[in-house]
Amino acid sequence: MRAFIQRILPAVVLIASGVLLWSTDAGAQGHWTKAADFPEPMEETHAVTANGKMYVMGGFLPPGIAPGIVYEYDPATDKWTKKKNMPRPMHHMAMAEYQGKIYVMGGLVRGPEPGGWAPIDDAWEYDPSNDSWKTLPPMPGGKRGSAIAEEVGGKIYVIGGASTNPGSKEVALYANRPHRSVGTNEAYDPATQKWETRSPMPTARNHAASGAVDGKIYVIAGRVGGVMIPIASNTDIVEVYDPATDQWGALRQRMPSARSAVAYGTYGGKIYVAGGETQSTVVNGVFRALEAYDPATNAWSIMPSMPIGRHGLSGSFIGNGFHVVTGQIFNGEGSAFSSKSHDVFVVDK
Repeated sequence: MRAFIQRILPAVVLIASGVLLWSTDAGAQGHWTKAADFPEPMEETHAVTANGKMYVMGGFLPPGIAPGIVYEYDPATDKWTKKKNMPRPMHHMAMAEYQGKIYVMGGLVRGPEPGGWAPIDDAWEYDPSNDSWKTLPPMPGGKRGSAIAEEVGGKIYVIGGASTNPGSKEVALYANRPHRSVGTNEAYDPATQKWETRSPMPTARNHAASGAVDGKIYVIAGRVGGVMIPIASNTDIVEVYDPATDQWGALRQRMPSARSAVAYGTYGGKIYVAGGETQSTVVNGVFRALEAYDPATNAWSIMPSMPIGRHGLSGSFIGNGFHVVTGQIFNGEGSAFSSKSHDVFVVDK
């Protein structure tokens, strides 16, 4: 009985509160508010801010539909505007902004069988000013999805992700077939339109969070082993990469709650991580947690929880507001679980 209680207690805590047993930040440091709902229920979107507006792209709806949507959110009017769809509908891509343009790298598309996700090596540049797409040279290190992308010094670093096993005849990732996480690290230079291979991430993973602070890239949590549960499992590891030296540093303070499929954004030198999911033999669940990492102090703060827990959501800062949109409310299957929610965490100045 004691062993059973020890195993089930974390699940009870998770379901009841959406966070694990960590003390909350004494000053709160912000509050949640509502904004205009996303135009349609969706999950597995990705968001980035450019020119003071947020762009939400991608999307996934079971049993494997990738609508490839693009929406623009204007905080001045609190309204969404539909833009031209992605040239190739995908989800689980990496995105970053540089000089007003949005770079979309890798991703997953529908596989040859139901429920399969095929990794791709596509690279695209989206120009919000004229709602246009431009094809870029593909990623040289191979096809991968669910990587992270950050801009530092005018280059876009695409790190991690998941792919098929080397030499495998499989062309897609399936929940019941072997596949793997990768630590691949490649930098794209928009000025020269060339890729450069960089030092790989020590902990290969996907579905991670990230942020660039003071010229360094922090990769937070995510999944190891593969892109899909039960092959994959969550990690709480935080690693730091210095593009100037092409070196990975010592492990940083672990994230309070190991999770994946989160929303994340950087503001005021801190990296905010919201939502996410967990799956195990004990519990399947989503997180309401919002946690902030401060690289300067190598410390985490637990912020007020999200109004609605979900995973496969996206987030981006506009000013001091962390906009968190879409996602799957429950850990399960079916479009009925997809959310239109648009919550904003306003950071106290």
